[in-house]
Amino acid sequence: MNTLIALAGLAVLILVLEIINLRKIIVPLTIIGLLAALGISICDMANEAGYYHNMIVVNKSNMLYTSLFIVLTVFIVMLSEDFYKPHYDKISDYVSLKIFLLIGAVSMVTFGNLTMFFIGLEILSITLYILAGSDRTDVKSNESGMKYFLMGSFASGFVLFGIALVYGATASFDMNTISNSLTAVTAPTWLYLGIVLICIGMLFKIAAFPFHFWAPDVYQGAPMLTTTIMSTLAKVVAVATFYKLLTAFQPILPENFHYLLVFLAIATMCVGNVMALRQENIKRMLAYSGISHAGFMMIALLVIENANANLFYYASAYALSGIAAFAVIMSVCSKKEDELIKHFKGLGKKKPVLAAVLTMALLSMAGIPVFAGFFGKFFLLNNALENGYITLVIFGVVNSIISIYYYFKVISAMYSQSAETEEPEVTNSAIYQFVAVLAITLNIIIGIYPALLLDLF
Repeated sequence: MNTLIALAGLAVLILVLEIINLRKIIVPLTIIGLLAALGISICDMANEAGYYHNMIVVNKSNMLYTSLFIVLTVFIVMLSEDFYKPHYDKISDYVSLKIFLLIGAVSMVTFGNLTMFFIGLEILSITLYILAGSDRTDVKSNESGMKYFLMGSFASGFVLFGIALVYGATASFDMNTISNSLTAVTAPTWLYLGIVLICIGMLFKIAAFPFHFWAPDVYQGAPMLTTTIMSTLAKVVAVATFYKLLTAFQPILPENFHYLLVFLAIATMCVGNVMALRQENIKRMLAYSGISHAGFMMIALLVIENANANLFYYASAYALSGIAAFAVIMSVCSKKEDELIKHFKGLGKKKPVLAAVLTMALLSMAGIPVFAGFFGKFFLLNNALENGYITLVIFGVVNSIISIYYYFKVISAMYSQSAETEEPEVTNSAIYQFVAVLAITLNIIIGIYPALLLDLF
């Protein structure tokens, strides 16, 4: 609760700084405020408390996810300094929206009441709708914002109707009360229907099959920094929240539900990777890649009892590699009309540091050893194998091999193909390079020492 109060105060302060014409200090002050909020979150980690009738639950798991979200937001705010230079007179709006998005993310993962869960979901979703369509002069951004708004509102309707049915069956929004009242003997039919509707809405939010169709178009049309947020922060928030919801509903879930989750996880991995093979636009490729990673993270939903630490590790590894990759893509494509893979030709000679970072980020996503992405997949697949999901493990390994092909298509363009022009235009931004290097360094550190994160649980 202290973290939420600090973030809300920071968001309001950013808007006040704009009023008194101090926009130049907005980004550094925001980073300092986020680091302070991170300190508050770490201090609360040892506490076990509920606030305001259990609306917000403070425990180690929730605070670890909150800390991860704050770290990712720090990277995103750092990238904002250069990304919004053409619209710097509105920097306070863009940065404050990202803090409000973080408030929604924290509310989603720390909820102890379905009311707070839905409030957090809507804060996060509405903020993303605005950011997706924030470039009013770009038709693609307008299209992206409208598509995401329509599809997201439809999914939120499913979640809200599902919450209403759960309330009708249990007479409570409180998660503890709901969990204690869940027994297969007394559960009415509409309770199952409510859980199904909530799951459908969450499957949309994580872009899992068959509710993934919005992601490629929205990712491609949205401004690059917004795509970065949706691919990293928003996705891991949705998966962590989905995991927490299913943990509460687990006592009443029928056996057949696990078979459905296995099918959806496999289908999500396969659809994401197969469609990514055909893409020439790197944003669309990473959109389909994100769909396949959602499939991997869904493995944790099948082994709920002991997968929390492994899911957190995978989410951290994926988000850090995603931040690093998108920081490089911003640097390369900021002055271009599109984000085609051909623009990366010759990057290895022109900007060897950026090329190396992008290579390492893609290798981590592919699951190559040393990088954290490999151990994230290994831990989740090992969990699945221990619980008897052999078919799921086989498909996971096969899909990891498939993903190597389209990731290496980008790496090949950077190192083995000549640039179309003698001097490929790359933005000389120290901030982009710093964020990219720092993010991939953290990825490598937790890859070499995975116990740094796993031992926190």
